[in-house]
Amino acid sequence: MSRLFCWRAAGLAVTLFLGAAAAAQVPAAAPEDPYLWLEAVQDEKALAWVRERNAATRAQLHAQPGYEALRSRLRAVLDSAERIPTVARHGAWLYNLWRDPQHPRGVWRRTTLPEYRTPQPEWETVLDLDALAKAEGENWVWGAASCLAPAHRRCMISLSRGGADAKVWREFDTVDKAFVRNGFTLPEAKSSVEWLDGDTLLVGTDVGPGSTTVSGYPRLQQRWRRGQPLAEARTVFEVERSDVGALVEITRTPGAEATVFVRYVNRFEQRRFLQLPDGKLQPIDLPPDAQMWLWGPQLLVQLRSDWPLEADQHHPRGALLAIDFKAFQRGERRFVRLFEPTPARSLAGITTTRTHLLLNLLDNVSSRLEAWRLEQGRWQHRPIATPTPGSLSLLSLHEPQLADDPLAEAVLLTHSGFTTPDTLFLADARSGRLDALKALPAFFDATGVRVEQHFARSKDGTRVPYFVVWPQGATADGMNPTLLYGYGGFEVSQRPRYLATYGRGWIERGGVFVLANIRGGGEFGPAWHQAAVKAGKQTSYDDFAAVAEDLIARKITRPAQLGIEGGSNGGLLVGAVMLQRPELFNAVVCRVPLLDMKRYHRLLAGASWMAEYGNPDKPEEWAWISAYSPYQNVKPGAKLPPVLFTTSTRDDRVHPGHARKMAARMAEQGHATLYYENIEGGHAGAADNDQRAEMLALGFAFLWQRLGGR
Repeated sequence: MSRLFCWRAAGLAVTLFLGAAAAAQVPAAAPEDPYLWLEAVQDEKALAWVRERNAATRAQLHAQPGYEALRSRLRAVLDSAERIPTVARHGAWLYNLWRDPQHPRGVWRRTTLPEYRTPQPEWETVLDLDALAKAEGENWVWGAASCLAPAHRRCMISLSRGGADAKVWREFDTVDKAFVRNGFTLPEAKSSVEWLDGDTLLVGTDVGPGSTTVSGYPRLQQRWRRGQPLAEARTVFEVERSDVGALVEITRTPGAEATVFVRYVNRFEQRRFLQLPDGKLQPIDLPPDAQMWLWGPQLLVQLRSDWPLEADQHHPRGALLAIDFKAFQRGERRFVRLFEPTPARSLAGITTTRTHLLLNLLDNVSSRLEAWRLEQGRWQHRPIATPTPGSLSLLSLHEPQLADDPLAEAVLLTHSGFTTPDTLFLADARSGRLDALKALPAFFDATGVRVEQHFARSKDGTRVPYFVVWPQGATADGMNPTLLYGYGGFEVSQRPRYLATYGRGWIERGGVFVLANIRGGGEFGPAWHQAAVKAGKQTSYDDFAAVAEDLIARKITRPAQLGIEGGSNGGLLVGAVMLQRPELFNAVVCRVPLLDMKRYHRLLAGASWMAEYGNPDKPEEWAWISAYSPYQNVKPGAKLPPVLFTTSTRDDRVHPGHARKMAARMAEQGHATLYYENIEGGHAGAADNDQRAEMLALGFAFLWQRLGGR
């Protein structure tokens, strides 16, 4: 459940990942840190320490009654042939990456939409990753495919070793089903790739000293021609080494083509530049923290801060604005406001077809859908009826480069809820019609399971929502094993989702599951996030503790049976709250966490997160970071709940040294700790379904061991 971010340059899906440099460099250390040696990821002494703790953790948790049966049941969910195949359109084909017991690494395969609509589609294998890994002696894990439209015969495919963020890119022919001899190839790095034409790429990658930022991202965008050595590729855009990185966004709508270079100053601030026909770059004059998209001739802007323009043009943060892009570039600023947030409503995402803009809205953390269309110069909108409550995710099937696209208004829409298995619909944006295509089976017995939404009162008086998923027969007697999950960072919302594995491992066995919508997330728009960044980060921890207190006050559980879990930024959350309010909990599952906030910005790409946490090298900022940084605040003699740390050796996003050092320090101080480090897996913690099942089962075994008794 940890939150991932990745580089993707695909229309409206451009996001910035929180990844890291491929090599785990160990900077000069503070002498007071006796466990710095554990930051040397592949050092034999450090790996011996890992193996010893892995063995101890397996020995203890594998011995729990029913462990193997639980692990098998979790693996069955992950491997189920009844899963909905997630697809991406490339020309006439829908492609899917499928893993099962016969193909643990996966097969990249394809089918047509008519075939996909059948109960049992016929799939054509394009690339078998298991066969490739065996032939090449590599532990390849699938990354992504960037294909050249409209034919989509040539694709750049990314593969990682063991699930790391750093990937190798190789040119692939989808007709010959083979890598192109002497084709484009990029060595392992954090790279971005965009096709310009059949013989030209725009690439951002590591091409030697000075080509990456301090955070490990590409600093340059280069125009690379077929047959040209990469070292001779022409630089067309570059950013500062102190920036996060450089990206390019390409809009391919006929008549409205555009290439926009993006300077990511930090996670929330960008500077964008339109490439003119003569190659010069023209700044796009927007607030630096605004998000923007080009949709045909329209410029769409979502604000993260208030934007005062003229007297009658004051736009609030969280609003979505639209204007003709050419008019905007001429200096016009008469935006149409398509969405304005309220205390209960926020914009979760946008999806486009040829003529419709679909807004995925959150109303008290439940999804709603609106369709907007520009007709004769006037914007018109209407709601689209979708299943509710729950969460919606949308994928447009439209390809702008196709003049006569039969799927120009088609969208794949998925609805999900805590106890409602995912249902996939084919939606028509014009009519609003939804045709059910596929549905997950029930992976756990939800008979008698009920979902409630409650609000806790945080330390500053703010009402903080959370969801409670009650197992069958549970009552508010204060004796329920309860797992509280949270994240609270980077404007990422925690929405209802089908709890397939948590249903089997926790709810079906009598556990209460709680999802907290604390500040730092995006559930109520930018303001909800901004209340818990930098000097306000403690707000996330106060909110999480308030939810725990509310669970106890409502007699949903008691401290002896309340556990908490979080990953990545959520790992920092549970690490901090564990130390601040240990009396509230009896178990902590801390996955792929940040914990040493004194050095986080020096480990891998931590510098790219300073817009969220602050700079610990500045005394005034270290003053607030030091108050919650777990590694600096854990002390001997404190009565702390037992904790299970999990991470991955191949995590090149959040350095495994965070978890290693915290586990070592806590053990030295006499605290009850378990530690498990998967050798593969990257930031996801696992590279295949067998590893995923193991990581999940270890967590559930630990939680039941600590919280199971009544």
